[in-house]
Amino acid sequence: MNFRILSAIVFSLLLLPGFPELEADVRGCTCDLAKPETMASRECSLCAEVEKSPADLPVVMVKDINPRKPNRWLILPRKHYSAGHPLAAMPLEDRTALWTAAIEKGKSLWGNDWGAAMNGDVSRTQCHGHVHVGKMLEDIEYSGGVTVDSPAQIPVPPDGTGIWIHPLGNRLHVHTGENITETVLMR
Repeated sequence: MNFRILSAIVFSLLLLPGFPELEADVRGCTCDLAKPETMASRECSLCAEVEKSPADLPVVMVKDINPRKPNRWLILPRKHYSAGHPLAAMPLEDRTALWTAAIEKGKSLWGNDWGAAMNGDVSRTQCHGHVHVGKMLEDIEYSGGVTVDSPAQIPVPPDGTGIWIHPLGNRLHVHTGENITETVLMR
């Protein structure tokens, strides 16, 4: 069965009651660091998490606390951006630091089997932008996408869709155009 079709079926099943983590659209998130009560909501928990780190760090790395994702790490920009923290709101320097940290973490955990994925703007359940890092699933379709030489060359999806990256020899293979991308990683 085609991986994209299988992913769509699995994602549809995850939308059933009992999987509320995939039901949020956080583009209109109203987290306000000056109002601690706004940081208590579930969708703002990553904003609150980065605030625990020193302000001079470019990125923050945390183990994913979701029990259904025991093998995942989250890489987050330390800075806060506009509502929903779209990738497009980040300057190139910040995006490069984010992708570089994600790739380094992936390599340290999984060697050449690492993958990094950021869900699309409409499919994230946390308003603070973040990259999922984990081991790529076997037999993922690697066709399509673009190949780049460095994290600085990783494109920003112009339509706010998700992005996933994996090694391809000494280069990076970048895929865009899907909203749910973390499904390419082992849970």
